[in-house]
Amino acid sequence: MNRREFLDATTTVIGGALIGNEPFVDNASVKTEISARQSPSGTLPEEIAGIRLPNSAIMRAATDFSSSVSPPFLFNHALRTFLFGSLIGRALRLTFDKELLYLACVLHDLGLTEHFQGALPFELQGAEAAKNFLSEHGYPANRTAIVWDGIAMHASMIAHFKQPEIMLVGEGAGADVVGPDASLVSKEEVEDLVKAFPRMQFKKAFLHCCADVVREYPGGATRSFMRDVGERYVDGFHPRNFCDLVLEATFSE
Repeated sequence: MNRREFLDATTTVIGGALIGNEPFVDNASVKTEISARQSPSGTLPEEIAGIRLPNSAIMRAATDFSSSVSPPFLFNHALRTFLFGSLIGRALRLTFDKELLYLACVLHDLGLTEHFQGALPFELQGAEAAKNFLSEHGYPANRTAIVWDGIAMHASMIAHFKQPEIMLVGEGAGADVVGPDASLVSKEEVEDLVKAFPRMQFKKAFLHCCADVVREYPGGATRSFMRDVGERYVDGFHPRNFCDLVLEATFSE
């Protein structure tokens, strides 16, 4: 499985969701509920598969925030996304800001949580939620903008042509969802990541989570208009379904 197949199955059209001027949904009870919940149990490992986790104050706050609003399987996915993205970046010999990549990865699926899902595509819901969180913590606007792009573009081929801190969010998420490129990430590294942050039946849990969001906010489940045209007017056009890609991923669950 490669990233292009993954993106062909997941690409959304942001404009389609914006035509109706749908607002960003930020549940008013979120801050109160978060403050009453516990931080993640235990301390994150300092290093996994040769990748050191950033340990700045904003990183710790983002980790606590993501953990407090995300189901465990989704939180573990966010952490594996950072690790996969970092491993891919290292294999490609890219230079990137680890804090920015970590923030974008650990917050990238906020739009799939019950607190932040809404009428916009989930990646935009998540990007807006992350921006609000970082702004409330006084994070620089120029760095927040990069995090926003990394989240908003992570399910789009556009990210592949952006700077590493943006590109590697999508690369990391794709690797964790449909399996990594074996030429970039070794089997031993995959085992280290999964041991540190177990998948917890991720395939089924993730698909059910996405289905719940679509069921509640069908208008946000847009996709490329070219695929719509192909399905209606092009004989023999049968693109692979994203669900098949997830279930066929090389991870054993």
